[in-house]
Amino acid sequence: MRALIQRVTDATVRVDGEVIGEIGKGLLILVCAMEGDDPSKSKALAAKISKLRIFTDEVGKMNKSLIDVGGAALIVSQFTLAADTSRGNRPGFSSAAKPDVGRALYEQFISDVDDLGIKTATGSFGADMAVSLTNDGPVTIWMDV
Repeated sequence: MRALIQRVTDATVRVDGEVIGEIGKGLLILVCAMEGDDPSKSKALAAKISKLRIFTDEVGKMNKSLIDVGGAALIVSQFTLAADTSRGNRPGFSSAAKPDVGRALYEQFISDVDDLGIKTATGSFGADMAVSLTNDGPVTIWMDV
C-alpha cells in the first residue's frame, strides 16, 4: 500500500459541499491500495504510521508519534497515488488495485488505524472530494509498504 502523510493542525474533507470528515491536530493520510496488496500490508502501514516520530517534543525535536500526542487521522482514499508518469504526459493508474479490492483495503486500513486507538475520520471512497488542510511544519512523507 502507498500513503502520503501530512502532519496537520486541522483537516477537512467535503463531498458536495458537506463536511463528511474533519480532525484537529494529527495526520491527513492519503492512501492507495496497489495491485497485489492484501490485508497484511494494510496492518503494516497502519502500524508504521502510528509509530512515526514526526511530532515535536518539548524541545522542538520531531520525537513523538501520533499516539504520543493523542492526534487523530483523517484517512482519504487516493488512487492517483499510483500514477505512472514515466511515459508521455498522461499518467497511468494500472498499478492501483481494482476498485473492489481498493475499497476493501481502504476500509481495512481505517479499521487497522482505529484498532490502534487512534481517532479516525474519513473521506468517501470513489467520491469527488474537496480536501482542506493546514500542513504543520510543513511535514509531508511518502510511504510504500
